[in-house]
Amino acid sequence: MEKWTRVKYHPNLPLREDGCKVTASKEHIEISKNAAKEGMVLLKNDGETLPLKRGQRIALFGKATIDYVKGGGGSGDVTVPYVTNLAEGFNKLPGQVSLFNDSVSFYEDYVSAKYKNGILPGLIAEPEVPQDLFAKARAFTDTAIVSFSRYSGEGWDRKSDKVIDRKLKDVDQELIDITDKLFERGDFYLSKAEKKLLDDVRKSFDKTIIVLNIGGMFDVSWIKDSEDISAALIAWQGGMEGGLATAELLCGLGNPSGKLSDTFAKDLADYPGTEHFHDSDDYVEYEEDIYVGYRYFETMKDAAKKVVYPFGYGLSYTEFSLNHIKVSDDDGKISVKLNVTNIGNCAGKEVVQVYFSAPQGKLGKPERQLIGFKKTAELLPGQTQRIIIEFSADEMASYDDLGKVKKSAYVLEKGKYKFYVGTDVRNAKKVDTEYTLDDNRVVLQLTERMAPAALTKRLLADGSYEMLQQRDITKYNENVLRDMPCEEPDLPTPRVRPEGPRCCFKPSEKPQLIDVFNGKLSLDEFVKALSDEDVAWLVGGQPNVGVANTFGYGNNNEFGIPNVMTADGPAGLRIQPQVGVKTTAFPCATLLACTWDPDITEKVGIAGGEEVKENNIGAWLTPAINIHRSPLCGRNFEYYSEDPYLTGKMAAGMVRGIQSNNVAATAKHFALNNKETNRKNSDSRASERAIREIYLKAFEIVVKESHPWSIMTSYNIINGRRASENEDLLNGILRGEWGFDGMVTTDWWTFGENYKECKAGNDIKMGCGYPDRILAALEKGAISRDELNTAVKNILTLILRID
Repeated sequence: MEKWTRVKYHPNLPLREDGCKVTASKEHIEISKNAAKEGMVLLKNDGETLPLKRGQRIALFGKATIDYVKGGGGSGDVTVPYVTNLAEGFNKLPGQVSLFNDSVSFYEDYVSAKYKNGILPGLIAEPEVPQDLFAKARAFTDTAIVSFSRYSGEGWDRKSDKVIDRKLKDVDQELIDITDKLFERGDFYLSKAEKKLLDDVRKSFDKTIIVLNIGGMFDVSWIKDSEDISAALIAWQGGMEGGLATAELLCGLGNPSGKLSDTFAKDLADYPGTEHFHDSDDYVEYEEDIYVGYRYFETMKDAAKKVVYPFGYGLSYTEFSLNHIKVSDDDGKISVKLNVTNIGNCAGKEVVQVYFSAPQGKLGKPERQLIGFKKTAELLPGQTQRIIIEFSADEMASYDDLGKVKKSAYVLEKGKYKFYVGTDVRNAKKVDTEYTLDDNRVVLQLTERMAPAALTKRLLADGSYEMLQQRDITKYNENVLRDMPCEEPDLPTPRVRPEGPRCCFKPSEKPQLIDVFNGKLSLDEFVKALSDEDVAWLVGGQPNVGVANTFGYGNNNEFGIPNVMTADGPAGLRIQPQVGVKTTAFPCATLLACTWDPDITEKVGIAGGEEVKENNIGAWLTPAINIHRSPLCGRNFEYYSEDPYLTGKMAAGMVRGIQSNNVAATAKHFALNNKETNRKNSDSRASERAIREIYLKAFEIVVKESHPWSIMTSYNIINGRRASENEDLLNGILRGEWGFDGMVTTDWWTFGENYKECKAGNDIKMGCGYPDRILAALEKGAISRDELNTAVKNILTLILRID
């Protein structure tokens, strides 16, 4: 197939030469199911309740038995051929267990009626179960499985009980109203109806097993504290075959090996980013600074006792020993070597995690920080695998934003750096070897960027707060044009640029982009031939073609520039239901992070990228890699973890997989998009240290390790300046410091000014641009043709990379 055949003509042709389509193929669905099994986390398993014995009788309770949530809503949703719920999952495993059919039928009738009324999965109230059903079930078995599900989506946040009755700005109010009615204290906690169901089940059965079909952090204190609950599995939102994956693990057809990518605390208020989350719809103050997730809970006095299950935690049906641990230092290259042995009775996998503890020094540090991890192969009983984890001492540096050691530099402060090796942050044991520095060392000298303007204070390691300087941000709002309207344009699609009669057009009269690809002329020469109007149109998104619904890049026939289509993700290729094309729904990002295995995300990326390419899409708007700052962020299911290192490594695997198909990955949302309420106008106020060490670090890892061809800026404001207009963020850090050579796109209908975005290093405005405003700014000298040429070259470079 010739260059751009798919993006130009959109033929409905299979990707494979054998004529078989890969989209929603059995192979891809199997990849989805297996990935789901790798990331599900076994929280509890008293008395070896799990796995279920072959032929064991069980009763299923909870509407989530049928009301399965495959993933979140909004741009992360996927149109699929089917979804397997938990009951169907067990029924696909003939002979494994015997189900009490009456409870299954009860929930099937209830849920199907709700679905017919248009209620979304996960937003159905828990029904009251007739007492005689419990009696019949108890006569059938002594074991019950209770399932609870949760749903969230783009454009709305979870609520804390502090603001349950308050209206929030610029949110999907209908969905919030529904959740307010369902969950009296917010959906982080069990509702009254769910508690009643749980109490009834625990009274009726000897063994109660919990399955959580959730997308983010959740109250699990009742699981750990209750002696009546025998076992619990976080099944997450496992994609279209999540119910089957869950059933297989519960039956022992596979062994849970997932580890938590977040800290599970006792109460919503225990998370430091939660207390002031909803104080204002117009800004968020990141006062906890770098102390996010386990960095907070393992550092602050008395915070550790608030943890129910620590970061990195997860059980198995077998047991492992870690021994012969040796840590060596070869001129700053740290190597951790150890043996992992399966000392249990069945095959399984273990995740080795390495943490470091830096001297407090002048900057203050978290008590522990993840610096390396490795998942074993499947080990048979008695089998041993040698694990080697390597990293540079420079990776342990901290950013000094105030000049306590060396301003605007990553520094290693003098003292002893300690190492901990284990299977979660809490049980990791200190090893004897230490890395010692006699003097402070500057690892990397940088320049101050994105410094806070209105953040008043930040948390320190000893629990006190440090006051911060206030700055003037009025310069960020200067505009040579009338201000952009802060509303989405009333346009179903971008205007199509008018062209002259096609019969008079001779392609040979003007340079063609394919000539650049073939080396007949340089990209600079090609761009120089474009008119100002051509350039102004290219820096905006272009109309949908084919199955796309998020617009495209390019679209200039005179110069042979195709209109390359984009599509949403990240849990699978998103095509609108009315199109009729169904694709594979993969597990949510949080589950993928819990696999602790970049090879898994790479496999998912390869499969997802194949579906993107087969459907003639050139750029997939995934992965989403913002940090789980608080459980309240409604979009956490799209994001990986509270830890930037784990997030970066897992997302890098996804990008490698996607781009192996010669379609573009698009890492998003760059940056500090940790709240959906008023997301287009909310100011994320954070210190430069927190921005660099926590909120940008995953993007930095992805850029340096997997070289994404595109990045999407976020809607929000950062320290008084819109992310899409933020020159410090884009030309300064992304391109200048990290060496990013790809294209930057805005998110959909940002409120940023188009010319200011281009000037800052944001190459293209989606869904469409404002060519008239670009030309007006060019005429006024607010942006130069050279600056526009740079943006256009980045756009065309992306198009040239795509098949």
